[in-house]
Amino acid sequence: MKRPGRMFHEVMRSMFRKAATVRYPFVKVQMPARFRGRLKFDASKCIGCKLCMKDCPSGAITIQKVGDKRFEAVFDFARCMYCAQCVDTCPKKALEATGEFELAQLDRGKLIVTFKNDCPVAAAAAAPAGTATATATAPEPKSDAHE
Repeated sequence: MKRPGRMFHEVMRSMFRKAATVRYPFVKVQMPARFRGRLKFDASKCIGCKLCMKDCPSGAITIQKVGDKRFEAVFDFARCMYCAQCVDTCPKKALEATGEFELAQLDRGKLIVTFKNDCPVAAAAAAPAGTATATATAPEPKSDAHE
């Protein structure tokens, strides 16, 4: 070190500045408008072209046909990189990136989400074929109950 006093000057100067960090867990952070967070799927708009599935670099999306002109999507959020290439590729805008980013889970199975009739249902707790699983509001994957 040529000038040991320079470091002391920087330390003293930074002691009286406002902190550069945010108090995240205690103060909720407002995400930017075009933030790429958790994906949202609208099954009524899906035409089953599977372009999102082909364009996904991590292979996190699976589109399955469930009826005549009806499709469901299975998202593996543990594999997703949140790049939103699938959102840009979808010709009918059936996919949308939300601002939700708090997706941490202890069980990887809770990160696999099946969207049926606009309702995310955890893959392990999905009802058998032929039963209605649609609701008016879509719960978050971290609040799904596994039995």
